[in-house]
Amino acid sequence: MTTENSAPVSGSIMVVGGGISGLTTALEAAEVGYEVFLIEKEASLGGRVTQLKHYFPKLCPPTCGLEINYRRLKDNKNIKVYTLSEVQNVDGTPGDYTVTVKSAPRYVNSNCTCCGECEKVCETEISNEFNFGMNRRKAAYLPHNMAFPQRYVMDSAMGKEDREKVKEACKYDAIDFTMEESTFDLKVGAVVFATGWQPYDATRIDNLGFGRYQNIITNMMLERLASSNGPTEGKIIRPSDDKAPETIAFAQCAGSRDENHLPYCSYICCMASLKHATYIRAQYPDAKIYIYYIDLRTPGRKYENFYAKLKEDENVFFVKGKVAEVSEESGTGNINLVAEDTISGNKIRQTVDMLVLATGMQPTCAIDKPAADLTFDDEGFIINDFSKGGLFAAGCANKPADVVTSNQNATGMALKAIQTLRR
Repeated sequence: MTTENSAPVSGSIMVVGGGISGLTTALEAAEVGYEVFLIEKEASLGGRVTQLKHYFPKLCPPTCGLEINYRRLKDNKNIKVYTLSEVQNVDGTPGDYTVTVKSAPRYVNSNCTCCGECEKVCETEISNEFNFGMNRRKAAYLPHNMAFPQRYVMDSAMGKEDREKVKEACKYDAIDFTMEESTFDLKVGAVVFATGWQPYDATRIDNLGFGRYQNIITNMMLERLASSNGPTEGKIIRPSDDKAPETIAFAQCAGSRDENHLPYCSYICCMASLKHATYIRAQYPDAKIYIYYIDLRTPGRKYENFYAKLKEDENVFFVKGKVAEVSEESGTGNINLVAEDTISGNKIRQTVDMLVLATGMQPTCAIDKPAADLTFDDEGFIINDFSKGGLFAAGCANKPADVVTSNQNATGMALKAIQTLRR
C-alpha cells in the first residue's frame, strides 16, 4: 500500500478531429487539468456543425453551441490546437504513444486581424468546398464566418502576381509565403479519434441522377442553401435557374440501407429531411413537399413530436416508397421521378421542381484510415476496445449519431482517455 503505481510516460491526451465531438472531448479533459493536443486537418475548428443552418434538438444555429466552446477553448491553457494538421502515424502502447503529425502552411501568421484587405485584392478564385462547390471563393479567404482561429488562409493555387498583391495589401505583416510544411512528434498517453463523417458520394448512386441533372441536390447542399452564410445567403432556389421551387421531393435512404452502397441506417437522415421541410415551409408557405421513405426513423420523444407536428401540415406529403428512377424534363429542368407506393402497390410517377437526396453519413476513417492500432467494422467505423485502452473513437467515428449523442459519447471518451493515464 505504500508503493505508488508507476506514472505513465506521458500525462497528455491527443484528440484527432476538431468537430463538435473533438471539441467536447478536448475541453472535458482539459478542464479537469490534463494537457490536450487537438489536431484538425481543416483550417478551422467546428466540423460539420459549422455547415448547418440549425441543429437538433432545439434547432439552434451553429453559433449557439460553438461560440461557448470557443470561449472555453480560449480560456484554457491546457489545450494546444494544431489546424491544417493530420496524424501520420501512432506508435506505442497505452500511456506511452509517439504520434507523428504533419502540418501544412497557412501562409498567414498570428498578426492577422481578419481585416479582409487581402481578399479584396486577390483575383484568383477556387471552388468553395465549404459550400460543396456551389460557388467560388477567393484564394485568400476566411474559411467561414465562425472560423476558429479567426485567421485568413492563403490557398497554394494563388499565383505569383496575386501573392505580391495580397502581401502588399496587408498592413499587419501577417502574410508569409516562406512558411513550409512541417512534421513533428508528440508524446501522449491516450488518443481519441473524433474524425467525424463525410456525406456519401451521391454520384455513385447511378439511378438517382446526381451530377447529371442540376436540380438534384443533396441534403447537405440544401443545408448550405438555407444558411445565411451559404452561397445564396439563405435563399432556397433551384440551381439551374434560381427559381423559387413550388414542388420539392426528398428521396430518403439515398445510398443508405443498400448493400451496394451503405448497408446501415445513418440515423440522422430522416430527421434532417423533416428539418429541411421546415426550412422550405418558412420561405414558401404554399410549396408542396413530398417525402419518399422506406421507414421514418425518429429516435426519441422530441423527434417523434417534431414529426407529428410536421404531419399536420397539409402541404407535406409522406409516401412510403423508395425513389427508383429519375430523369430530367426537357426544356424545364424539372425532375421526373418514379417510385412504388408500398402501401397501395401502385407505381408513382411525379414531376417536381427539385429533388433532394437524403444521402447518408460515411465515417471519414472508411476513406482515410488512421495509421494506428485500431479495429474497424466492415463499414469503416472504429470499434472501441476498452480492455486494451489507449486508443478510442468518439462521435461519428464510432457510429452514426446526431449532435447530442455525439457530445454524450465524447464526454465518455474523455473519461476513458483519463482512465488510461490514471491506470
